[in-house]
Amino acid sequence: MDRLTWLGQRRAAVLACYDQQAPSYDTCIYPAKAQHQWVARLLRACPAGRVILDAPCGTGKYFTMVVAAGFRVVGADQSAGMLKRARERRIATALHQVRLQELSYSGQFDAVLTIDAMENVPPEDWPLVLTNLHRALRPGGSLYLTVEEVPKPVIEEAFATLAARGLPAVRGEVVEGDVAGYRYHPGRDRVIGWFSAARLQIIDEGYSQEDGRGYRHFLLQKPGQ
Repeated sequence: MDRLTWLGQRRAAVLACYDQQAPSYDTCIYPAKAQHQWVARLLRACPAGRVILDAPCGTGKYFTMVVAAGFRVVGADQSAGMLKRARERRIATALHQVRLQELSYSGQFDAVLTIDAMENVPPEDWPLVLTNLHRALRPGGSLYLTVEEVPKPVIEEAFATLAARGLPAVRGEVVEGDVAGYRYHPGRDRVIGWFSAARLQIIDEGYSQEDGRGYRHFLLQKPGQ
């Protein structure tokens, strides 16, 4: 199997999983205390009344927090099931069904939230996604982005397993035991390189670990004019 075909199958598995889980997704609580703290920090730094993009927005669980702070919010997600749930909140100014790889916004947002999402993006698409997020921001706009991390032994075991099956995986990709069908963990150094290439400046970063999940939190900025 060639890599393009394999990644297409993995992408379809991820989408099917999110569509299936959408009706009950908000009842599946997972640790996100640090994410909420970083969202609050981004909102405090952004002038009230501005427009924020939540992409992918999922069921819109951050919508209430954004609007309560005095902002308008636009949501984008590839999952029709997730967007249905987000629409039921009746909070977002607009909702669009689109993948991160296909975002076409241009200078429309003062800030962007990309939370618990990049682990579903393969390495080939990281530069494209970051370019799209950069383009969506107005000059001087901010981006809060999370990167999930797993221990190195998990990555090595996953790579060995996939390679033994003859699958065209690269190191960092995890499929076995993952209900969503695909996750990619590039590591901090590679992520930093992609940020630089996309002209996204790191304002601050942090690390948190909750219930066995490791996250790097990045507050990024598009340079002003």
